Amino acid sequence: MEAQTSLKRVIGRRVLLLFVVGDILGAGIYALAGKVSGHVGGALWLPFLVAFVLAALTATAYAELVGKYPQAAGAALYANKAFGIPFVTFIVAFAVMMSGITSASAAARAFGGQYLAEFVSLPTVVGALIFLALVTLVNFAGISESIRVNVVLTLIEAFGLLVIIAIGVYALIAGEGNPGRALEFHPVNGAFLGVLGGTALAFYALLGFEDSVNLAEEAKDPQRDFPRALFGGLAIAALIYLAVAFTATMLVDTETLRTSTGPLLEVVKVAGLSFPPKLFALIALLAVGNTALINMLMASRLVYGMGREKIVPAVFAAVHPSRATPWVAILFTVGIAVALVSTGDVGGLADTTVLLLLCVFALVNVSVLVLRREQVEHWHYQAPSWAPAVGAVVCVLLALPITGRDGSVYLRAAVLIAVGVLLWFVNRRFVGGPRDLDTTKNTTKISP
Repeated sequence: MEAQTSLKRVIGRRVLLLFVVGDILGAGIYALAGKVSGHVGGALWLPFLVAFVLAALTATAYAELVGKYPQAAGAALYANKAFGIPFVTFIVAFAVMMSGITSASAAARAFGGQYLAEFVSLPTVVGALIFLALVTLVNFAGISESIRVNVVLTLIEAFGLLVIIAIGVYALIAGEGNPGRALEFHPVNGAFLGVLGGTALAFYALLGFEDSVNLAEEAKDPQRDFPRALFGGLAIAALIYLAVAFTATMLVDTETLRTSTGPLLEVVKVAGLSFPPKLFALIALLAVGNTALINMLMASRLVYGMGREKIVPAVFAAVHPSRATPWVAILFTVGIAVALVSTGDVGGLADTTVLLLLCVFALVNVSVLVLRREQVEHWHYQAPSWAPAVGAVVCVLLALPITGRDGSVYLRAAVLIAVGVLLWFVNRRFVGGPRDLDTTKNTTKISP
């Protein structure tokens, strides 16, 4: 019997659309709405709107590349095809993996904040570390995910946001709140830099769309279905986020939102439409908890895959004899997460995630233009050349210090990438060089 060498194409357009929407919805909006408002004042919705427009530019590059190369692995695969330099491919894969750990760390900090305080009073760091310990136990025990679990978690996350939107609609009908506050624009560093800083942070709430390319090998018709699902998913998530942002700033003053680790819980507590705060806190905990869990699972598996391919020291490929889980890779990724949680806050860790992925997105935008020289026989979506070109410039712009990003974010990102560079050269020195990076074997998932 001939061995199965490719994944089965079973995912239709509707399921793919649901996956994209669910991938974007997550910890970002639950945890960072207040932090974004700190950049622009009451017009909280504006950075989210700009972020979605700019993200759509990069989405055009992904839509073309996934149709052209309908394989899993995303950015690392495209960089490998465009430049063919193993070190560059490795750094891209490692940056995506590290962004998963920083995203999980940000979610863990959010988990240990005011949402958890509805049930038990603990210092934020303690709550975050306890949560990471639970995630590690689940990761070590092993987990089998199914599409049903993904759908249920997506529905829970979406339900919480729809509750906020319902609260906003009721408030408008009842004449409650201050709708005018949602139009107040008080940027901290001037209009341009204020929106730019808020947009850079708002990017964290929608980075998950990149993960959907990992389903390329399982989609029934990726060339036609993926662009529609990607752009449709972005549009749906944009409408939800804008409505949530408008409601939050209409009902809660900017200073309260800015200082809160559970900004949407503040909305529920002041709403005229009664909804149990503890129930909403539980929904929020599931949303941010799911983000952290998925990111840590995928990050540890990616490190394991790199170790198996001898791209990093082979010790990372060690598997526990009874649990059959990559225990060394798990300890490595959770060790980094513990250090990040202990030294950074939600905003800083989320900003580090954004910085790492903005660099990856810039490279993807360049890659799609470089790969125009390579033709394929099948039809696929082709982005207008100006879109990825502008997308690359925008990603570089948002990655620059002019956004008001704290210097500690750049230092943190540099240290994380330096860890990868060290592993690469240690492996070359003592093992004699890695195998070629097979990007089709390793995927990662970032869902803020």
